[in-house]
Amino acid sequence: MNKNELQVVTAKARADKAISTLKGILIGIKSDDKVNQTEVDELKKWAINHRDLINRNPFKEFMTIIEETISDNIPATETVEDLYWLCQKYENDNFYYNTVTSDLQILQGICHGILADGVIEDKEVHQLETWLEQNTHLNTYYPYDEIRSLILSIVSDGKIEEEELLVLKAYLNQFVNLENKSIEHQLNRETQDINISGHCTSNPDIDIDGKTFCVTGVLKSGNRASLEKQISDLGGIPTKTLTKKTDYLIVGDNGNSAWAFACYGRKVEKALEMRKGGHTILLIHEFDFIDVIEDFK
Repeated sequence: MNKNELQVVTAKARADKAISTLKGILIGIKSDDKVNQTEVDELKKWAINHRDLINRNPFKEFMTIIEETISDNIPATETVEDLYWLCQKYENDNFYYNTVTSDLQILQGICHGILADGVIEDKEVHQLETWLEQNTHLNTYYPYDEIRSLILSIVSDGKIEEEELLVLKAYLNQFVNLENKSIEHQLNRETQDINISGHCTSNPDIDIDGKTFCVTGVLKSGNRASLEKQISDLGGIPTKTLTKKTDYLIVGDNGNSAWAFACYGRKVEKALEMRKGGHTILLIHEFDFIDVIEDFK
């Protein structure tokens, strides 16, 4: 066996060992319910020592979280919780990262293909319905649950209305990035009056005054302190944790198209569970929220 073959064979074992070690470090850090700079520095050293694994899931997510914490964009205590959540997801025979993430990426690709020509045919709706029914192991994962719910509502009466197709276009257009900008602009025009109340609301109607906001993910538009100050200045209430009093979860992605099911999944997952339990929390994409703030200026 040559060196390259040996590296392939041992990569899985090295990754598992690295994550087990990281989980142990995190348990130790969490044990006193506080995080200091020395402990953050230790996480940084762990990241540096495992740079060669960055192309294996979930190391890219681990590195992003650690690096953003070091640059003061994410509170250190939240970082520990996010990393620990990722470790737990990875532990189950890599099911989350090897099967679930792969299938969610396939789903995103299917939706991309459906929107590629700007037209959704009835046959495409039924093909998507079939795929969703064949992949029920994705239950509880965004965007599977909400796409399946939407598709079932469309086909439930045995006929597909034009208005239903517009709603589907508007929903899929939230997380599909088309290369053909002409088609993208066409979809935006066609769906501009469609109100989506799904995962991350498109063109959301946000009431800031007296409402409670929580932020998750890495912001591309700035840092959390700045955004939280803007919320306070407009009469909103920024918080560090999700509670039943939280009205909005603002989701940052820093240009990462896989944000919805990668490194910022802990709070998103909790928010979706709260929604299913009857809580009316809305999940708002960072850039949509920035647009709303600009309208107040």
